[in-house]
Amino acid sequence: MVSTDEDGRTAQDASPADTVDTTPRTGPPAAGAAVPGARMPRWLPRAMVLALALVAAFQLGSWAFHQLTGLLINILIAFFLALAIEPAVSWMASRGMRRGFATFLVFLGLAIAVAGFITLLGSMLAGQIIKIVEDFPDYLDSVINWVNHTFHTELKRVDVQEGLLHSDWLRKYAQNSAAGALDVSGQVLGGLFQLLTITLFAFYFAADGPRLRRTLCSVLPPARQAEVLRAWEIAVDKTGGYLYSRGVMALISGIAHYILLEALGVPYAPVLGVWVGLVSQFIPTIGTYLAGALPMLIAFTVNPLYAVWVLVFVVIYQQFENYMLQPKLTSKSVDIHPAVAFGSVIAGTALLGAVGALIAIPAVATLQAFLSAYVKRYDVTDDPRVHGHRPRGTGGPGLLTRARRLTQRFIWQRPAEEPESEGGSA
Repeated sequence: MVSTDEDGRTAQDASPADTVDTTPRTGPPAAGAAVPGARMPRWLPRAMVLALALVAAFQLGSWAFHQLTGLLINILIAFFLALAIEPAVSWMASRGMRRGFATFLVFLGLAIAVAGFITLLGSMLAGQIIKIVEDFPDYLDSVINWVNHTFHTELKRVDVQEGLLHSDWLRKYAQNSAAGALDVSGQVLGGLFQLLTITLFAFYFAADGPRLRRTLCSVLPPARQAEVLRAWEIAVDKTGGYLYSRGVMALISGIAHYILLEALGVPYAPVLGVWVGLVSQFIPTIGTYLAGALPMLIAFTVNPLYAVWVLVFVVIYQQFENYMLQPKLTSKSVDIHPAVAFGSVIAGTALLGAVGALIAIPAVATLQAFLSAYVKRYDVTDDPRVHGHRPRGTGGPGLLTRARRLTQRFIWQRPAEEPESEGGSA
């Protein structure tokens, strides 16, 4: 046997290849596992700071945009208003008048026209309200007499008036009206401030139009400058054409309603005709209802049945205008398809409400006219299918031809099959 010393010496003399390493081996660290003693990458803190800065900038921009939405809408309205009065201002400026003074004269004329119309309308409304209040007892007597005669009751005007004056509904209505007076006054002041903002921006856009164009063109190369100037001119033409079409429709609507009101003997028929024409055309979405409510109220003071006739006429005329008059005038003045005009109004209403409905058609017309210069067009081939005609001999035989062929085949094959069946049976 070998001694212990020899065993130890033998183990020492053995080669490293003959020895077995029993130490467990560790592979590379798994993804996401923390390595002992590892450091954070240098780019990670900067990336985290950059991500937080981008999120903060997005939140700040979103907040600022929502806060300035009203101002941006006012600027957009002012821009289209400046485009509408641009031809008149340019015409006076070409005659030697200063552009700022020409813009002032245009706005002064518009202000005088609006103030005169509001004054006439206010005097008319005040007179009619006074007349309604004075004639209210007579209307109430006629209603009470009709109720007593129809339902065999014994109502009296004094009892009805006392019941109305001491009713809880009237007291709550008075309280709500008093509480809402501050809200109404706040809305009126807000509307006046908004009107002043639009007027100031429109004045600056119209008076400094050439300077604004030069400022925009100064930051663009020459090729882009020509495109910007061309787009500006197209916007002026299309906006003017849209307002022209609206003015024509307002004139037609005013004349039609004036004829009806004059035939019914309703007072203030000319002013009511102008009211219906302007409000129904230049106040989108709800303009028709506002325009028709006032003539109905005035007609009711003359005869309640006249109010029904006015309502029927307003509804019928509105359908005629929506489906026949407006598509034809709009498509000719702004050169867009009636379906596109109708769809643009719906899209503008969905995006910006009443303002979007008012400026949707000139905006789409401007965009369409501007893009048409960059769309290459080709001559259309002389094919009947282009005109909606389907040539004969294409697409296989028609339905009648197929039916006739099947009938003939059935008639000629039937005698040939019958002898075989008889012979088989025999």
